[in-house]
Amino acid sequence: MNSNIQKLYRIAGQHSRTIVGLMSGTSLDGLDIALCRVDGADSQTRIELTAFETSSYPEDLRNEIKAVFSKENVSTRMLSAMNAKLGLVHADLVLKALRKWKIQPAEVDLIASHGQTVYHAPQRGDGLPNSTLQIGDADHIAVHTGIITISDFRQKHVAAGGEGAPLVIYGDYLLFGDLVEDRVLLNIGGISNFTLLPAGRTTEGVFATDVGPGNTLMNQYMQLHFGMAYDEDGRIASAGRVNADLLDSLIGHEFFLEDFPKTTGPELFSMEYLLRAQQSSGTKNIPHEDVMATLAAFTVRCISEALLKLRARFSNLHVYLSGGGNSNPLLREWLGKALEGVPLASTAAIGMNPDAKEAILFALLANQALAGNPISFGKMSGAPEVHFGKLSFPG
Repeated sequence: MNSNIQKLYRIAGQHSRTIVGLMSGTSLDGLDIALCRVDGADSQTRIELTAFETSSYPEDLRNEIKAVFSKENVSTRMLSAMNAKLGLVHADLVLKALRKWKIQPAEVDLIASHGQTVYHAPQRGDGLPNSTLQIGDADHIAVHTGIITISDFRQKHVAAGGEGAPLVIYGDYLLFGDLVEDRVLLNIGGISNFTLLPAGRTTEGVFATDVGPGNTLMNQYMQLHFGMAYDEDGRIASAGRVNADLLDSLIGHEFFLEDFPKTTGPELFSMEYLLRAQQSSGTKNIPHEDVMATLAAFTVRCISEALLKLRARFSNLHVYLSGGGNSNPLLREWLGKALEGVPLASTAAIGMNPDAKEAILFALLANQALAGNPISFGKMSGAPEVHFGKLSFPG
C-alpha cells in the first residue's frame, strides 16, 4: 500500500488531529494561519485554536494577484504561474509560522487550504454552469511542507449542485448551534454572509447565504483613491455623509430581490458596479469621503435588511460577528442601530476568535472530510450532503 495512504488511514482513525487551517479572502490582505487541535467528528467535534497569526502579503504580491483577480480576461500564463507561486508562498508562510510556534511539520497531521479565490461565477441565466476558482496549488504546499494537504473545498459544493459558497454552514452548525438562542453567525469579509442556526441544535431550518458586499467595495475604493488597503477604523467614511441617491442606486440590483440562499462576489460588486450607480444617480462628483460613507451604509443596509426578515420569525435572535468588518467601529455602530435592538456581539462571546474563524472552519471541514459523515441540511439550505476537499500528498 502507498505509504501516504497508510498515513492517511492512520490519521483518519485517530481521535484527535492537529490541523493547520489556511484562509485568504477577497480582501487580498494576507494569509490567516490557524493551528488547531480537533477532537472527534460530526456532532462530537471539539476544536481548540492553539496558535494563530495573519501573515500580510507584500504589495508586489497583492498586485500580482490583482492581475488575475475577478477579471473576465486575464493572461493564462500569469494565472498558471500565480497558482504555483501562491502555493509556494503559502507553504513558506506555514513553515515560518510553525517555526515561530516551535512546532515541527511532522507534528502536523493535515493542512486545510482554502486557496485564493480569483473568480466566483454562480449561474445567472447565461447558459454556463456554476463555477468557482481558487489558486494556490495544494501539491506545491504538500511537497514543500511535507504535510498532507486538503484543498479545493468549493469544487465539490459546485459539483453536487451548489454555488460554491458559503461553506461556513457546516462548521457553524457543528460548533455554534444552541439549545435556546436562535443564532446568526455573520461574517463581514469581502462579501457579507451569514449562517442561521435556529435554537435546538437540529439541522432543520439551518441555511447559509451571501447578502451582498462587505468590505470589498470600500477596500477597492480606498486603494483606488487613497492608496491605502482599507479604511482603518472607518475614519474616511466617518468624515463623509451618506448620499441617499447613490445608496438607492446601489441597492437597486436584482441580486437583492433573489431568495435565500444565494451567493455573489467581487465580480459583481466591483468599481464598475459603483460607477454605474454613480452615473444613474448623478453622483459622480461627490466627495470621496461621501462615497465611502455611502458604501459603508450600503454594506450595513444589505446586512440589516436580510437579518430583519429573520427577526419576524425568531424571537430570540442573537447575531455574532466575525471578519474584517468586526474591526470597523463605524460598521459596528451603524449595524447595531439598524438591527433595532437585536443583540450584536463578536464571536469571541461564544468562544471563537473572530479573526481566525474562517481558517478554523476550513480545518474543521478537512477533519470532517477525513473522519466524519456528510451532513444533511435539506434541499432549501443550499448545502449539498457531501465531503469536501481534494487530497495532495507530499510525494
